[in-house]
Amino acid sequence: MPRKVHYGVDYDDSYDVYEDYDDDYADNYDYEVEQNASETMAKLEADKSGVWRCPICTYDNEDSMSACDICGVLRNPLIKAIAKMDIGGAPFKFDALSPDDLVSNGLRSVKSKSKGNILSKKETKIQVESELVAKGPVTRERRNGVSENDSASGSGNKSEVFDTRMKAETSSSKSRKEEIIDEGKTSTSQYNPEKWMIPDKLDAGLSQLNLAIVGHVDSGKSTLSGRLLHLLGRISQKEMHKYEKEAKQQGKGSFAFAWAMDESAEERERGITMTVGVAFFTSRKYQIVLLDSPGHRDFVPNMISGATQADAAIIVVDASLGSFEAGIDATGGQTKEHAQLVRSFGVDQVIVVVNKMDVVEYSKERFDTVKEKLRTFLRSCGFKDSCILWVPASAMENQNLVANASDVRLSWFKGPCLLDAIDYLQLPTRDYSKPLLMPICDVVKLPSQGQVSACGKLESGAIRTGFKVMVMPSREIATVRSLEKDSQVCNIARAGDNVTVNLQGIEGNRVTAGGMICHPDYPVQISNYLELKILVLDISTPIVIGSQFEFHIHHAKEAARVVRILSLLDPKTGKTAKKSPRCLLAKQNAIVEVALQTPVCVEEYNNCRALGRVFLRASGRTIALGIVTQIIKREE
Repeated sequence: MPRKVHYGVDYDDSYDVYEDYDDDYADNYDYEVEQNASETMAKLEADKSGVWRCPICTYDNEDSMSACDICGVLRNPLIKAIAKMDIGGAPFKFDALSPDDLVSNGLRSVKSKSKGNILSKKETKIQVESELVAKGPVTRERRNGVSENDSASGSGNKSEVFDTRMKAETSSSKSRKEEIIDEGKTSTSQYNPEKWMIPDKLDAGLSQLNLAIVGHVDSGKSTLSGRLLHLLGRISQKEMHKYEKEAKQQGKGSFAFAWAMDESAEERERGITMTVGVAFFTSRKYQIVLLDSPGHRDFVPNMISGATQADAAIIVVDASLGSFEAGIDATGGQTKEHAQLVRSFGVDQVIVVVNKMDVVEYSKERFDTVKEKLRTFLRSCGFKDSCILWVPASAMENQNLVANASDVRLSWFKGPCLLDAIDYLQLPTRDYSKPLLMPICDVVKLPSQGQVSACGKLESGAIRTGFKVMVMPSREIATVRSLEKDSQVCNIARAGDNVTVNLQGIEGNRVTAGGMICHPDYPVQISNYLELKILVLDISTPIVIGSQFEFHIHHAKEAARVVRILSLLDPKTGKTAKKSPRCLLAKQNAIVEVALQTPVCVEEYNNCRALGRVFLRASGRTIALGIVTQIIKREE
């Protein structure tokens, strides 16, 4: 039984649209607008309680908004906004019904600096860094040639008010309990693996391959998974009969195979996958860990959390007219987003299953049309033609899944069936000789037995029963009581294995999803201030300093915002094309600094790829993909 577990278009970077304007005029204009706006707002705020009226468009905004939701004009740009602002940024919570959507409050950024409200020359600092990093100055080994000394002239009275405010916030922030970065981390170059950690070439058994199934909603991913498990004997006839009976009772007879993967009542009622379903089966070459991912846009964070473990992927597309086109639509199609995410996970091998071929009468012309359109996009994502396998299939009619198609209408296809195509996949290189690292995907607590179980994929190293491990970010030491792989007890698990680690000697609340199990002598780093190299996807709203978003890294998700935009990069050479741009547009590459609300377990991409890949999302869409180039330290 399965278990549930909780880029394109080149832009001329050398041209700056703002160069056409006179800076002095723009600054004076901003200053006058801010002064007039402050006086007008003082009058309007007395009219209504709980709302404030924009002096430009007269829209009534909620009192918690720092800028107009319609035109973006700031409300009392500096003093009032800073007075209400917390050091770590505005309070930020995820919506309970749709965890992917950012709350509307706080989406607008607070202006980083303004005339007439600045520090004295000795204490001049970039305002955004003062807000986010009040605990101490940021120290960097490199600056990428970016100057931080932006100065302007202003009134002395306002400067004193601002100084007093910032000093008070700094002193209060120092009393907070906040863990930042590594504390004397030992270099992994000193690590020598034990003999049992390296697999013997003569070891019997099949290698484990983690296979994610992704695609647009209603493309038939769960039905395909359920049918595959049933044909391979992982679901008995008795269980299948039960699913068919229950599905018919709810008027959803065609969902019977999908119910083998979608076990929760809500998933069955809504008819969509909401969390990643995990199942196991064996091919001639591999032990497969099947990761059935949700296709609905509301549950892309769950898809990221589960499918980030994948070694390879199956992209399922609906062959029926209109459905395939909806999946690759630029605005709401999840086929495109999933393909981009899968490639950013490090997956370079995919099988494209053109499902529901029975709906189009197994038409070769339709298959060729789908193949040509999707292949062009996959190439733009970085997939090579030699690493893409194409399989036409019908999960409902059992055509071309575990054996060649029996329907004569599909006789034109001479390639392998889906199961054979899986065996064509190559196992990626495993890091057996590095220290243990296992991101925690899900946690199961058993207080009565005094143990807690952590599920996830070993990214490097090895683990065995009785082994001492460190759980991050709590820094607690625990003992491995037992291991489970493919729902079977085992003694040793190595890099690449998807396992359940049963721990003892640690409280359940100290082990959390998004955390890490690592070697006690080589703890993973923890930080909430990072430098990223990102690729901006198709976005309609530019990314600016102060932009807020969801930050995803392995199985962790945190609220974050852009602190600095250091440089734009040339997409062909990777070299700096422009320093300190004002904003980032679609298809641009850039180096940015971000501050997270809570520290996360992280490593630089050059040290550990799995822990250095990040995904930025806002308003229900993935807006950028990137890697961690530097973990920025702070001085106390």
